[in-house]
Amino acid sequence: MTSSSPQPSTVVRPGDKRYPSLSRGFNQRWIAQPEYVRMLRSSEEAKVALEQAVREQPKNPERTRITVRSGGHCYENFVCGDDVRVIFDVTQMCGMYYDPDMDAYCVEAGASNWHAYSHLYPISGRALPGGSCYSVGLGGHITGGGYGLLSRQFGLTVDYLYAVEVAVVRRDHTVELVVARRDDWNAERRELWWAHTGGGGGNFGLITKFWFKDLPQPPSRVRLAGIAWNWDGFTKSDFTSLLNTFGAYFRDHQDPTKAAGKLFALLALNHHSNGQIGLTAQVDIDDKDGAATMDAFLAQINSGIRAEATAMRTFMGERPSLGHLKIPRDMPWLTATQVLDSSGEDQCGKYKSAYMRKPFDAKQIDAMWSHLSKDGPFRDYVNPQSLIQIDSYGGAINRPPHDTAARQRDSIMKMQYQVYWTKNDPKEAKYLDWIRKTYQATFAQTGGVPKVGDPNPQDALTDGCYINYPDVDLDDATWNKSNQKSPVLYYKDAYPALQRVKRRWDPLNIFRNSQSIRP
Repeated sequence: MTSSSPQPSTVVRPGDKRYPSLSRGFNQRWIAQPEYVRMLRSSEEAKVALEQAVREQPKNPERTRITVRSGGHCYENFVCGDDVRVIFDVTQMCGMYYDPDMDAYCVEAGASNWHAYSHLYPISGRALPGGSCYSVGLGGHITGGGYGLLSRQFGLTVDYLYAVEVAVVRRDHTVELVVARRDDWNAERRELWWAHTGGGGGNFGLITKFWFKDLPQPPSRVRLAGIAWNWDGFTKSDFTSLLNTFGAYFRDHQDPTKAAGKLFALLALNHHSNGQIGLTAQVDIDDKDGAATMDAFLAQINSGIRAEATAMRTFMGERPSLGHLKIPRDMPWLTATQVLDSSGEDQCGKYKSAYMRKPFDAKQIDAMWSHLSKDGPFRDYVNPQSLIQIDSYGGAINRPPHDTAARQRDSIMKMQYQVYWTKNDPKEAKYLDWIRKTYQATFAQTGGVPKVGDPNPQDALTDGCYINYPDVDLDDATWNKSNQKSPVLYYKDAYPALQRVKRRWDPLNIFRNSQSIRP
């Protein structure tokens, strides 16, 4: 090799000191044993490496899958499972820049949420309305319909996606780099773009680049607040009032042009062993009504609660305590994003999700109270990192500028059930039992899952699940007694079209996992 020759991409194999770190992700439940991990640096390198991988014969017939890791935040074993032969790591592909040929901002697939905020915003004044966990990779976050604290004001990340570059495997095992645009003259490529607007990561090919147009300008300043209520003395009446008021507020404030429609809140319903229930809220105060809106929101939330609101003193799932925010603080948007940016410790975890189209009904509230408080079957259960997080939703999300594969577009809240523990904890089975039974009880009226509802009946409360919070239990008859499995719960009516894209662009089903799009 001459000194002017490019260095080959790094390949990490068993025995290399880097191998244990690179064969796992954020969720320590899943640790792979691949033949190798290849670090990719460019689109062309991805094309060559993928073609080589699909032509190789597996050394172990039980390890045949090829997966791609961006941020490593996949909640299930889709990227780091026991059956994985090769992991392509794209974290070195994290550039972002204005592309004059596309008249759009290019974001490489290995970039993280934090890259988008700390790199893209300073050079452009614009931002993706993405998530608050800084280390989440955009390769999966965007393709699943990623959202965050700016989404009620500006919509989903995919609402701004103009084009995507994907390395796809043909039937003859050759690999092609395809650029698919929203306005592509070729209908099949246009469908490939559409599939990446909510169809989930790891389904169609190896994503290398995204391009975004008309990205929003975040507010220069926001008001951030964080309060809590101690479980000691918190009654069922308080709990019911909190959930009813929270749901009604976001049902009634869905106009993204108004301050109340821009306000985003996260309610952390921690299990009583945590000691507290927490609420975090952010609002745009470039809007002249922003500060007053935050004050009114907090007053309304507290109006029916006899327990006194206090400062946070415990962690809230993945999020740190925000004890300094009991008195709301005004700060630059990027500073507030840094304050909230946390991915938590790398632990084992289990997650579940639900879209809520309307406020909770009495049976759902009763079920949540029963499984969180000392009044139910888990009164003696102890894990302070067990919670139901409820995020505000809707607003601009429910006014998409064009058709996308992200189908849940009339919800007012999104739920994330979470539980964390340290690897080798002997009580792991109890933690899994808590989250599964709590979720099943909340949605007992619809078979233990938040069924996709017909938009016409007035009683359709739920609208399925979020593909970026994958949950293999959705396909387990022990926990899902409904007639809807994961394809419908994640994708609703989009699934047949996604299958058509799968057949066209991944005919050999190279990119697959237990809940991937079936050809």
